[in-house]
Amino acid sequence: MKEISFHGVANLRKKPGITYLCIQFLIFFIEMRILLSNDDGYSARGLKVLARIMSQFGDLTVVAPKYHQSAMSMAVSLGMKKLVYKPLPEEGPGNWHYLDATPASCVKFGLEYFYENRNPDLVVCGINHGSNAATAANYSATIGATEEGALNGCKAIGVSLCNFSSEADFTAVERRLPAIIRTLLDNWPEGKYGLLYNINFPDLPDDQIKGVKFTRQGKGHWVREFQEWDDERLKAYAPNGFFKYSGGAPLEEGEKAYMMIGDFVDDDPGADDADHVLIEDGWIAVTPNNLDRTDYEDLRRLRSIVKDL
Repeated sequence: MKEISFHGVANLRKKPGITYLCIQFLIFFIEMRILLSNDDGYSARGLKVLARIMSQFGDLTVVAPKYHQSAMSMAVSLGMKKLVYKPLPEEGPGNWHYLDATPASCVKFGLEYFYENRNPDLVVCGINHGSNAATAANYSATIGATEEGALNGCKAIGVSLCNFSSEADFTAVERRLPAIIRTLLDNWPEGKYGLLYNINFPDLPDDQIKGVKFTRQGKGHWVREFQEWDDERLKAYAPNGFFKYSGGAPLEEGEKAYMMIGDFVDDDPGADDADHVLIEDGWIAVTPNNLDRTDYEDLRRLRSIVKDL
């Protein structure tokens, strides 16, 4: 890792030889290679904080969307869409780039162009501005990008803070996330297909957070999701920076505009082990997810009742 040092490396760089090459080989395999992405866009504060946190773990490459891309899930940018890429040498820590594409496509791009000979040791996506607990995880582009890492055989972690503001306070995340990451890496099950971790922080000062809970994904849905278009209401989000506000094209005759906003309904009443409930109670929720959507319990049920068709 970056805190590891080798005496005399500076002199060896001047006189390349077997010892120098062995040290470079050792550094290559000791230092973790980490790919970062997000769904709030490359300029979001959460991503910059994540890079600062993860720089202590190893060598960073950042490939993030050019613009905010929330609720894209695992969508990819297919077809004839022109995918605009730009390196960002002024950003850091790590090597930064943006791609005008979905978050999952950004991870795909990073894996193909910066890790073509060997996958990164870890893919981390976030820090999302807003909760990705309960059913929100199914829509989340932060989790979708994390899933893309898992799909390609990488250890993958998504991180969110339950605060939508572009100026959210990430102090508690900076203090507590490193220990969570180390614990997950030290105890990662080998050969587990499609495993990823979804970490959600409550929007609380560090001294008010109760601790960490390993938990399950909660249940919920949204109601009153489609409301009449309200320019003034949406413009209120503009100061958040990574929200790209657009009033859209003028309406044609007979058209009416709506916006999707909604109110969350908790479908886990009384639960004390669901991620969104624990976050509300002041806990950091760590939820193991998996790409495999098979319902094995129902598969066994079906096999027991259907013998021959």
